[in-house]
Amino acid sequence: MVLQAELKAFGVSGERGFLPEPDPLRLLPARFAAFEELAGELPRLLPAGRVRAEVARLPPFDASALGSEAERRRAMLLLSFLGHAFVWGGAEPAARLPARLAVPWAEVAAALGRPPILSYASYALDNWRRLDPEGPIALGNLALLQNFLGGADEDWFILVHVEIEAKAAPLLRAAGPAQAAAREGRHSALEQELSAMAEALEGLATSLLRMPEWCDPAIYFRRVRPWIHGWKDHPALPGGVVYEGVAAHAGLPRRFRGETGAQSSIVPVLDAVLGVEHEEDPLRAYLREMRDYMPPGHRAFLERLEAAGSVRAAVQERRAANPALAEAYENCLHWLERFRSTHLEYASRYIFHQSPQAAANPTEVGTGGTPFMRYLRKHRDETARARRGP
Repeated sequence: MVLQAELKAFGVSGERGFLPEPDPLRLLPARFAAFEELAGELPRLLPAGRVRAEVARLPPFDASALGSEAERRRAMLLLSFLGHAFVWGGAEPAARLPARLAVPWAEVAAALGRPPILSYASYALDNWRRLDPEGPIALGNLALLQNFLGGADEDWFILVHVEIEAKAAPLLRAAGPAQAAAREGRHSALEQELSAMAEALEGLATSLLRMPEWCDPAIYFRRVRPWIHGWKDHPALPGGVVYEGVAAHAGLPRRFRGETGAQSSIVPVLDAVLGVEHEEDPLRAYLREMRDYMPPGHRAFLERLEAAGSVRAAVQERRAANPALAEAYENCLHWLERFRSTHLEYASRYIFHQSPQAAANPTEVGTGGTPFMRYLRKHRDETARARRGP
């Protein structure tokens, strides 16, 4: 069981979910100014094809001088954006990263317990600021800290995810108490927690529906998506990327998954608590692999919830005697299915039905290197099956 008082130990906030508290650091100390400046220039350097030349001019990055978790997370964001800009910022993708980037990227990633690749944690969780520092973490009061090309479509795509993460906080607060209530036979309390989860899930689904307001499918595909691919199971980099100077890699190329929403911990938490099961197949193995890209605390939080067991059996046992409890549970599954259905529909519009222009940005492979349409459809169908189950 995970009680609310324990959330902080997992890097989880009862008020803002998996988002950092306090807000993400906006600048590293002055000694890292060259990296901050280069990252800030990416929207101008990438169209000019000058990122790789500018990286060669960077001074050494002393990762040991980072003095806090917030600084390490900010450094991971900068190095990840610069690393992806270097790999994908030329006529052909670069299969080697210079030591000037590779070594500190690997060091900072190791300190954070994540691979040296742009993952969801840096792309979304740590990549926002509030326009009004006293206002809510919500669309209309959010701006990005870092982007590749810039523009409303890129900003909006990421910031919708930030709002979703903030709105997930009630889900995370209710998860442990719901499991405890189910285990202890406190059915009224279980109904209350599930109702809170259903209400929050409706909010997540509502936020996701706002994606088309400022993020056009064609612009997303051409200007946003190309930079977030990884180098595992990607047709343009079949052998991966060599991180020059990283002793632990022994000069061998490394293959890491690209940034994907599957690296968010929200939906796996819901699956664990609600008892949505995934068949043992390559998709399930992929979902387990995605945990390596989550912050370790979030991964531990998810594993604790999984160990505590789902509430499904307790609800099913009381279905006839307590229709209100069954309805609260069904509402959770309904909104989770709606969320997944919207995600699948966006994947079709924003990626699958776009016109590919280069092997580096394929329509049949997701940024995580998977046949995403089949996987997302399977996610949705397994959630629907949980609703129909006994």
